[in-house]
Amino acid sequence: MSKTYDRESVMEFHRGGKVSVNLPKPLKTKDDLCLAYTPGVAHAVKAIAERPDAVYDCTAKPNLVAVVSDGTAILGLGDLGAAASIPVMEGKAVLFKAFGDVDAWPVPLDHCRQGGESTGKTDPARVIAAVKALAPQYGGINLEDIAAPACFEIEDRLDAELDIPVFHDDQWGTAVISLSGVMNYARLAGKSLGELKVVMNGAGAAGIRICEMCKAAGVKDVVMCDSKGTIRTDRTDLNPYKARHAVATSAKTLKEALVGADVFIGVSAANVLSGDDVKTMGEFPAIFAMANPDPEISPDVVREALAGRRYVMVTGRSDYPNQINNVLGFPYLFRGALDVRATTINKEMKVAAAEALAALAREETPADVAALYPDENLVFGDSYIIPKPFDRRLFETVSFAVARAAVETGVARAKVDLDAYRADLARRNRERV
Repeated sequence: MSKTYDRESVMEFHRGGKVSVNLPKPLKTKDDLCLAYTPGVAHAVKAIAERPDAVYDCTAKPNLVAVVSDGTAILGLGDLGAAASIPVMEGKAVLFKAFGDVDAWPVPLDHCRQGGESTGKTDPARVIAAVKALAPQYGGINLEDIAAPACFEIEDRLDAELDIPVFHDDQWGTAVISLSGVMNYARLAGKSLGELKVVMNGAGAAGIRICEMCKAAGVKDVVMCDSKGTIRTDRTDLNPYKARHAVATSAKTLKEALVGADVFIGVSAANVLSGDDVKTMGEFPAIFAMANPDPEISPDVVREALAGRRYVMVTGRSDYPNQINNVLGFPYLFRGALDVRATTINKEMKVAAAEALAALAREETPADVAALYPDENLVFGDSYIIPKPFDRRLFETVSFAVARAAVETGVARAKVDLDAYRADLARRNRERV
């Protein structure tokens, strides 16, 4: 059962904030002061002015990520504004450091709505201008909790116009982890990705990117649904992002599309499916019901409906097996990208991360990780297709896969000996607290 966290204990935990500046260099003597600031700092300033790439040698930039939000789509709570987004952005920074050893800093953006206001719809041009203005300090940009469809334009343009990785975790993080689960489900089902029939419900930021990731990995048959039904080629009300994934189908509704499907992927709303709906799916179905806090269909309802049948159940919740948790992705996507000074996090890097996650779930689980989950059997199978967040091997395996893909696709600016890099990741992992 999930634990209830009362307001008082949560507010006490957050009092004073969750992030602070850690000084990696001493500042205890006159010489330290002269080295850190004037007059010594002038040498570093001139070095960067003479050779811009020197910024990676004498500043915090190579390991620093900005966690940027305008507060329009805060963690299932909606549009509550830039200031209200700060606890979530601080939390994201904590996860970056704890899991990926990446230094991250919250960057809430106010007055980036239409008309320069603090409320209303996002103005993509204002967000883009603000992020470009602050980018020189950062090695990467993590966009967070920005409402669709503005988030698509913002990420696409920043990725094209900046020479550092730009990654909207609400779009791609869920997509990477979901794809790893689909990969392992296909293995359990004895099918290739190209043989799967996938039905999705939810065509916002996460849904669109999950669809794109699945297709990039080899899935061919995907029917998406929104609040008006299946996304079909004969519909005239589709925005450009949905229209790219429109298909010719006679199915008009989610329930109709679900008949015979191998995989259901939901990033939509609670309780949109019934037990009778999942009964119409294929012989060995996978139900990825990831709406939070309440999924599209309860695992208990699925268990009753599919009694006697084999199935895979996936949610976004930590109190059930097979949780889609973005912390399995973004710390290591950035770790690998930053280490090779990648200019972007491309599709190949994202697919590589998903493949590494899937492969790790198929390995024997370390005893210390298993001990954290005494009520689960962490052996690859229907109830364990996705690794657990506290598996320290993620730091090495996923980060390396991402870095290697960056090198192989030509977006890494650093010259990297991949064997040496793998060994260095192992050393750093041992030394992490």
